Amino acid sequence: MKFKKGDIVGRLSYNKDIVFTISRIIKYKNQEVAILKGLITRIEADSPIYDLELIESSRVTELLDKFDREIDNRKKNILKNQDYGLKRNSEFYGKILHLDGDKKYSEKSQRFYKSMGLNVVVKNIPENRQPQMINMLLNKYNPDILVVTGHDGMIKKGYNYNDIYNYRNSKYFVETVIRARIWEQGANKLSIFAGACQSYYEAIMEAGANFASSPARILIDFKDPLIVAEKIAVTDSNKYLTIEDIKDELRDGENGVSGIGSKGKKRCP
Repeated sequence: MKFKKGDIVGRLSYNKDIVFTISRIIKYKNQEVAILKGLITRIEADSPIYDLELIESSRVTELLDKFDREIDNRKKNILKNQDYGLKRNSEFYGKILHLDGDKKYSEKSQRFYKSMGLNVVVKNIPENRQPQMINMLLNKYNPDILVVTGHDGMIKKGYNYNDIYNYRNSKYFVETVIRARIWEQGANKLSIFAGACQSYYEAIMEAGANFASSPARILIDFKDPLIVAEKIAVTDSNKYLTIEDIKDELRDGENGVSGIGSKGKKRCP
């Protein structure tokens, strides 16, 4: 069967456990290989064409509807459980700069942040270009909080945990964090979340992130980076936010995201 960019597929050898979009098709050792990006998960993978099968449109619709409902439920819970809700004035909350390697996730992230009344700039920038773009963007927007995410994944899952080249995009996240810390002006000014599914957590933290994924090398939820950024943005600047304050709101707790913590970025009116 012929496949093309944009087709939504599953891998037969994995019982189609993750639904992917074909990002591109390349030639490798005389066979066609598809580069895949998760439809509703922040993971990147590859697969020989012969191992792929198209996903039924009804299942795709069901997955996307569920995905959107989960985002809406998250927003409703925030507005229900916290006083600020619709009364928020974004000028008092930390400014977020969010770099995302996935265009559709960028759009969904923008809507999520804005519906929460947050001050945010979301940019769709491929993972491999994020290190090149970060200084210009930091100079232009001067954020309090930086989110660096997109798609990632281990090339050989279960092996070479300490080899940066065994991760598809972790090296770009690491380099972006390093450059952001060099740019930073003033102690504790910039709070950083970086990483995606199965990212090299230890290397990202060593580069200077406050929070990162993924300590257990698991798939993280699309909402996890947004939740971390939102919590930092609305926490008073005289308070220090730890993973203990956030983990119960993350799908897999500290297995998916952890870190050293950050001061809040909410300013007094």
